[in-house]
Amino acid sequence: MRSGIIAKKLGMTRIYTEEGAVVPVTVLKVDSVIVVGHKTMDKHGYTALQLGSGTPKIKRLTKADRGVFAAAKVEPKRKLQEFRIDPASTMPVGAEVTADHFVAGQFVDVTGTSKGKGFAGGMKRWNFKGLRATHGVSVSHRSIGSTGNRQDPGKVFKNKKMPGHLGDETVTTLNVVVVKTDKERGLILVKGSVPGSQGGWVSVRDAVKRKLPDSAPKPGAFTAAAEAAAPAAQ
Repeated sequence: MRSGIIAKKLGMTRIYTEEGAVVPVTVLKVDSVIVVGHKTMDKHGYTALQLGSGTPKIKRLTKADRGVFAAAKVEPKRKLQEFRIDPASTMPVGAEVTADHFVAGQFVDVTGTSKGKGFAGGMKRWNFKGLRATHGVSVSHRSIGSTGNRQDPGKVFKNKKMPGHLGDETVTTLNVVVVKTDKERGLILVKGSVPGSQGGWVSVRDAVKRKLPDSAPKPGAFTAAAEAAAPAAQ
């Protein structure tokens, strides 16, 4: 099991295949995703990588967070996330994970925070049919109808689908196809839509219900800390 990657949703566009077919894609930006720390079985009871991405405002970092980044000898990151991995898929601290971590044609699972829509009625929130347009129904065409029974049981059961808050929750889209990757610009193009709004953070990892392609790099595609610092020093 390889590590996933943190990306930022830039928006949607379209690309054309060699046959001229239109493919709607979502563009994900991989911007300086660095391995910040390790979780080991001996010390923590599980194996994972802690990745960081984005540039935060230093004044907003707590003293504890500054200590974490200082111990890892990496620049502070705005977004931190852990990914469970196999011990053989460990990458060194300070390594930068690149966009070619995934390959074209691969299936991935994308997790993000859905758009918040505020208070919504039953028809919008749960796809209820609503009431009739005629035959005595007036004013309450979009109401949800009856919610309970009479004397027995004489109450509304818990978890009854009703109007309420819609969106702004963690959503995972399974088996999304990677159409193309661009290592130089740090872009991953996936087919169709993914959860979240433009500029929102998403996590992308190998699909759990599909086989990993043999061409996928193992333990992953990354640039070592020394290699990443070399161009900047010139």
